[in-house]
Amino acid sequence: MKMKAIVAEKTGAPDVLKVKQVSVPTPESDEVLVQVFTAGVNPVDTYIRAGYFEVAKSNFLLGFDLGGVVEKVGASVSQFKPGDRVFCSTGVRDGAYAQYAAVKASRTFPLPDNYSFEEGAGIGIPYFTAYRSLVTKANAQRGETVLIHGATGAVGYAAVQMAKELGLTVFGTGGSEEGLKMVKDAGADCVFNHREAGYADKIKAASSGGVDIILEMLANINLVKDIALIKPRGRIVLIGSRGETNIDPFTIMSSEARIFGVLLFEANDQEWTEMGNFVVAGLRSGHFRPKIAATYPIEAAPQAHRDQIENAGTKGKLVLLIKH
Repeated sequence: MKMKAIVAEKTGAPDVLKVKQVSVPTPESDEVLVQVFTAGVNPVDTYIRAGYFEVAKSNFLLGFDLGGVVEKVGASVSQFKPGDRVFCSTGVRDGAYAQYAAVKASRTFPLPDNYSFEEGAGIGIPYFTAYRSLVTKANAQRGETVLIHGATGAVGYAAVQMAKELGLTVFGTGGSEEGLKMVKDAGADCVFNHREAGYADKIKAASSGGVDIILEMLANINLVKDIALIKPRGRIVLIGSRGETNIDPFTIMSSEARIFGVLLFEANDQEWTEMGNFVVAGLRSGHFRPKIAATYPIEAAPQAHRDQIENAGTKGKLVLLIKH
């Protein structure tokens, strides 16, 4: 049986992404086969397509986040059944930009009925990364202040909602009035335009000298500012970067700040269970809801990749719509 999928013919520019007919995968014993209706586009997808990570060099599928319905279950899967609405993240065997995907059951989660499939595709990497950053790495404590440096993107937006759920005071940055309103509406206590001169001074003043935690989406640009904004013994979590940066190690030594890197794919099974329980509880309570910035037909995957990287500030998640 064949299905429509986006295939990267080779690594390179977005135009290497082509619509092709490929075989529908057969689920292994610990997998579910999902009929995919939506697939999330993440920055990491563009890095893989461009060849920054070593994966297959030609004719490979892309995508880690999806929303859909369980079609079949593997022999050892008992927590799902055909017909269940689900969202999935990182456990996709081949790629989510396809009409069907085989996914590890341990990376598959129930999608509440009051969430659309578009929203389902916007949950995975953003919300799990937010949890791994705030809880697993930064050990955020109720009453602390967190700066989310780049809060209009999918991860930043999720982190605002999650930080409020954890009882933190939330500072968020964006690059436009529209973006600042979006972050404020998500629950941020204070918002700052990171395109304005002197915005870091405003953050320092509003935080009475510095923040406890910083989540950083563009470390090559902002890490030096972050070190100046962190309180003594504060925690900086690096979520994204697009190049190199130079820092003075003494500035870290003198504040005893801790800097963590985050890569969701390094989470172990126990951490995934913990993350999944927390995120699903937040969905069921209505406290977590992703912001969908734009949707595209699957054939427009190259344009979605361009828009993911070549933008003046993404406002939420980009999602591919997959027809059957």
